[in-house]
Amino acid sequence: MLKQQTLKGSFTLNGKGLHTGLKLTITFNPAPENHGYKIQRIDLDDQPIIDAVAENVIDTTRGTVLSKNDVRVSTTEHALAALYAAGVDNCLIQVNGPEFPILDGSAKQYVDGIQRVGIEEQSAPKDYYIVKSKMEFRDDSTGSSIIFLPDENFSVNALISFDSGVLSNQFATLENMADFPEEIASARTFVFVREIEPLLHAGLIKGGDLDNAIVIYEKPMTQENFDKLADVMKVPHMDASKLGYINHTPLVWANEPARHKLLDIIGDLALIGKPIKGRIIATRPGHTINNKFARQIRKEIRLHDVQAPVYNCNEPPLMDVNRIRELLPHRYPFQLVDKVIEMGANHIVGVKNVTSNEPFFVGHFPEEPVMPGVLQVEAMAQVGGLLVLNTVDDSKLYSTYFMKIDNVKFRQKVVPGDTILFRVELMQPIRRGVSTMKGYGFVGENVVCEAEFMAQIVKNK
Repeated sequence: MLKQQTLKGSFTLNGKGLHTGLKLTITFNPAPENHGYKIQRIDLDDQPIIDAVAENVIDTTRGTVLSKNDVRVSTTEHALAALYAAGVDNCLIQVNGPEFPILDGSAKQYVDGIQRVGIEEQSAPKDYYIVKSKMEFRDDSTGSSIIFLPDENFSVNALISFDSGVLSNQFATLENMADFPEEIASARTFVFVREIEPLLHAGLIKGGDLDNAIVIYEKPMTQENFDKLADVMKVPHMDASKLGYINHTPLVWANEPARHKLLDIIGDLALIGKPIKGRIIATRPGHTINNKFARQIRKEIRLHDVQAPVYNCNEPPLMDVNRIRELLPHRYPFQLVDKVIEMGANHIVGVKNVTSNEPFFVGHFPEEPVMPGVLQVEAMAQVGGLLVLNTVDDSKLYSTYFMKIDNVKFRQKVVPGDTILFRVELMQPIRRGVSTMKGYGFVGENVVCEAEFMAQIVKNK
């Protein structure tokens, strides 16, 4: 099982804010397990911290703006994309102003900083959000859409479309996050000339220039107006009859705008708060629809606080009934695990197929058969026993016994025809033959039972 990761050390970058023009310093620090991404405004007296999650986004007009208790920080998406693509789960970001520095308009310097200090593996397992069926979110007013499809890894397809003779239709694809530094990180933000004047009137892009953005001139204007705009932007006058890209350095790729939109998608979906296994197909994406979609996923996560394991009945089990009988002393009618489909150093997933022939249904209950909750917990414990007994030599000489059961909950009935997936994980390392475990039982995507229990490994007499 993959583990959570954080930075090996801290790194600091300096630059100006795209919208405020302020000189900013931002520092990325290691953080403990299950910390997630948090942003701290160290320029304020109480140094407040904002959780970088989708529901804290308050504005998506020209970037992603996070806020908590009236404390704001904007232009977060490039840095978060770099952290997410690098596999960093936990990071405390400290900034001395109301936005992240724009740097060169891409995520490259953030990626360089992460690579410079390195990444450290932590003990806790990564908690993935796994896409199990097609999900779709559309905004009919803009023609934007995001489709989420099941996939073994995280990948993104971005398709952009503008009513422009210079930039019309482009697409970009990232199949492997390991390719982000070379294929996506250097893609710069872009703006159309026709958007600049309204943004300036709105008090934005005070720090924008041709060093941190690609400017696209695609609708002719008079030379006089073009010169006035050049003066505001503090750039030399240019020929108003020549349409195209205006920037100091040439495009890194012909589809650099599409690649930057893909970068923004990753940064905005990092606010889901979990690494993702799934494929995203985004058409005409933008910060607004990205955030709406991230909020929808966050809502789904809250409704199903623990995701059911993935179960493919076509794959051979890691342990079949014969191997289970080698490890467990239980036999009919008390062997309550049929197979094991997944196992790591600290977790295991077992399967119990509940049939109408279970002996307990004779009396529980004849007219309405329901699997007793105590037997669900027993089955869960047997799965946990397989995890710990698999670690000892000559397991036939040992058995596991309950010492304590806590926080037991039953959420819905288990009946004949159900297949229960039990996921059990160690809450802490096994010490002196004693293990503490947390287990969940699932039927479909729903949790049917859960419990925490302590067990002891005892050598048989």
